[in-house]
Amino acid sequence: MSEDGTRSIDGYTSEDGGDVSTERPLLNRRLNGFGTTIFAEMSALATTTGAINLGQGFPDTDGPEAIREAAVRALREGKGNQYPPGPGVPELRAAISAHQERFHGLSPDPDTEVLVTAGATEAIAAAMLALLEPGDEVIAFEPFYDSYTACIAMAGAKHVPLTLRAPSFRPDLDELRSKITPRTRLLLLNTPHNPTGTVLTREELTAIAALAVERDLLVVTDEVYEHLVYDDSAHIPIATFPGMHERTVTISSAGKTFSFTGWKVGWITGSSALVAAVRTAKQYLTYVSSGPFQYAIAEALHLPETYFDGIRADMRRKRDLLGDGLRAAGFEVYQPQGTYFITTDITPLGEKDAYAFCRTLPERCGVVAIPNSVFYDDPDAGRSQVRFAFCKQDDVLHEATNRLRRLAS
Repeated sequence: MSEDGTRSIDGYTSEDGGDVSTERPLLNRRLNGFGTTIFAEMSALATTTGAINLGQGFPDTDGPEAIREAAVRALREGKGNQYPPGPGVPELRAAISAHQERFHGLSPDPDTEVLVTAGATEAIAAAMLALLEPGDEVIAFEPFYDSYTACIAMAGAKHVPLTLRAPSFRPDLDELRSKITPRTRLLLLNTPHNPTGTVLTREELTAIAALAVERDLLVVTDEVYEHLVYDDSAHIPIATFPGMHERTVTISSAGKTFSFTGWKVGWITGSSALVAAVRTAKQYLTYVSSGPFQYAIAEALHLPETYFDGIRADMRRKRDLLGDGLRAAGFEVYQPQGTYFITTDITPLGEKDAYAFCRTLPERCGVVAIPNSVFYDDPDAGRSQVRFAFCKQDDVLHEATNRLRRLAS
């Protein structure tokens, strides 16, 4: 292997009978530019410096004790210790269907319209691989969760960004219409939106749905923060709008709602035709996963309203705690309507480059954050934006904001 990471491929024969040696990169060209994720990089930085990690979006406390015990019980009873059914265990598929009807008025058939995945990330990958052909175009909001562009690239399709701009981060629907071409196959939505916290309104969703029907587009919608919406905002699945059931793949997961991100239990719902298509790709990815945890999440989805109200209220309080501290430290804070992230602007601190800022922040203040510039096709669009996660214990948030106040001084 050469020093630049390429390998020699020998043994080919040219037309005149001679051997041919070629140099070829090891990494598939579709993944050029996709290195270690920013989350892995910044979490490693937190570990090496001992900094408080407000970068990667994982809670620092576990979810309900009863659900943890349900997982233990499943293990002891031998449930899921061997391969579970490919579509997911029946108990979980039934619970997902009941959840969709309970909260959103949807009633997917648990046998044909529900598919369990290894978290939402696999669901996104399987959907892109199943539904896209090389050369297709996918319109997605930016800033975006970083796996979106990688999954689109692996499918051989083209990502077309629709930029959400500060301070409101609302989609420009006229711009959306203008970006649709004959090659547009799919709209990839994320609401509540990571990293900005934007929650699409009924009016925005109505217009997007009408456009999808008019232009015969598929929609894949990432709704993992569906229960984490605040103030007067409300999460409305686009699958509930006229003409959308047969063209929408809805993705969600247990990690964010129940604080068990390591269990990697996600799911998709949609028409039987769409679910069958995604299942075809999914079965060649992980095949199956999270056996005992599937039984536990089935119980979690049946928790009473008080649980869902409680986690929403707790996260809203944490949002306000961190937001107040960030303002006191000198950041411009964009108040999120959902998720557990706050996007800020570092310009008032005299800073311009979010990536450089985040690289030095652990040494300066003992805090890790994520530069939003990595979530844009054009990094300049988010050059001065930094994302903080507030899904942490109160004392951690207090300590982090105390450290960040050093910036103001």
